[in-house]
Amino acid sequence: MNEFLELLKETWNQGIRGFGIGEIIICLVIIFTSWLLGKFLSNKLIDWLSKKADQTENELDDQIIESLRSPLGLIPIVFGFYLITFYLPLEGTVDFFATNLVKMLVIFTIFSALANLVGPLLSLLNSKFMTEAMKDWLRRTIEVLVWIIAAAMILDIWGIQVGPIIAGLGLFGVALALGAQDVFKNIFAGIFILSENRFQKGDRIRIGNTLHGIVDHIGFRSTTVKLFDSSPVFVPNADLSDAQVVNHQMMEVRRLDWTINLTYNTKIEQFKKICSEIEAYIKDEKNLPVDLTKDNFVKVSELGSSSIDLRLICHTDPIGFADFADLKESLIFTIIEAVESNGSEFAFPTQSIYVENQS
Repeated sequence: MNEFLELLKETWNQGIRGFGIGEIIICLVIIFTSWLLGKFLSNKLIDWLSKKADQTENELDDQIIESLRSPLGLIPIVFGFYLITFYLPLEGTVDFFATNLVKMLVIFTIFSALANLVGPLLSLLNSKFMTEAMKDWLRRTIEVLVWIIAAAMILDIWGIQVGPIIAGLGLFGVALALGAQDVFKNIFAGIFILSENRFQKGDRIRIGNTLHGIVDHIGFRSTTVKLFDSSPVFVPNADLSDAQVVNHQMMEVRRLDWTINLTYNTKIEQFKKICSEIEAYIKDEKNLPVDLTKDNFVKVSELGSSSIDLRLICHTDPIGFADFADLKESLIFTIIEAVESNGSEFAFPTQSIYVENQS
């Protein structure tokens, strides 16, 4: 029995690679406790701080607190690994590996917080000088740079020289640039599109005479435009920068330019009354602004082949397509009522044939 107890004691003390089973259990307890504490900080504490931040009018504090959710949960885990390296009798290569692992986790936690804070801090920039799409590009660029610095520090911790890698990447970059000219062309075209502020996410645009939809995403290589049936179209930025783009979102007013054809038996007084009633409606309608610089009028304009034509030009305030359609419908009904109430009729193309009697 004593021999068995001695064997049990020896096994308990030796454990795995010199680490006793008791020490391993304590390490597992530390890891599990650190994980629970990390979950508490990333969930309960952040949720409590978020509720406090909701009471303020500024949204920046909400964004900062939410961006720190994941990094804050990593802090107890990193500290737990540090306690393990401090508690275990590590030596030689194992000690080197464990210490560098803790340093790597510290760097990852710090730079993860920095990368997550980029977005909220960029929101402080004035939208007059930088659009949302430009902020998004700048955010992604800074995040890439942050993680490049983090990767360089991690490599340095493990004794890997960064200089030769950078020199090798320089040569690789030259070869890559020669083989991927179209990719860089699209990237620079995207930068020009953003700098010129041609359109933003959510704008309704028409590209040439074929593509008409809503801008969904402006990427490094291409821009995604969703058609009105929600089908995405991916347009390379290089093609988009050279195309004629109409941005309907930038319209100040919509323009109506109609020709109204009336029959030739309409009298002059009837024309005057019809034009007067339509003009009165245009002046009274709040969404049809009277602006002399935009030439709003209803006038007899031409003696056509089968009609006398009225020219109606006006400008509307509603930019949305549904509101614009409602306004056009109301204006059309007004025109029909004005024509019918004054005893005139709408003309349609006609031809008269005269047969000469030669008898």
